[in-house]
Amino acid sequence: MKINPYVHFAGNCEEAFAYYGKVIGAKTSVIMKVGGSPAEEHMPKDWKDKVLHGEVTIDGHVLMATDAPPSFYSKPQGFSVTLHVDDVADAERKFNALADGGSVGMPFSATFFAKGFGMCVDKFGIPWQVISPMEM
Repeated sequence: MKINPYVHFAGNCEEAFAYYGKVIGAKTSVIMKVGGSPAEEHMPKDWKDKVLHGEVTIDGHVLMATDAPPSFYSKPQGFSVTLHVDDVADAERKFNALADGGSVGMPFSATFFAKGFGMCVDKFGIPWQVISPMEM
């Protein structure tokens, strides 16, 4: 059995995937567009180039996503995507890149449970936690 987060974007999924590739090394493995799919007739006319289903792989883990039509989109809440990064300097760099253009809920810093930890919402509205765990 597997668990994969499935994130809904407000029409900017492909842009987000490209950004995640640049700043955290995500590799886009699947991009299915609305145009030409059976879903096309149920989507807004100008959504042919939007992502019906997409997947990125981050260090062997898959994050799935879609562009949710405006009538179905709601701001993400009640979850976060968490990155575990062993190297604290790399973790902080990734946190800062994800937070750039978004908002910081908890600045990245050392805590009682981690060499470094921070929470942010990226410029695409996706909540993130970045942690560099203590040595076990």
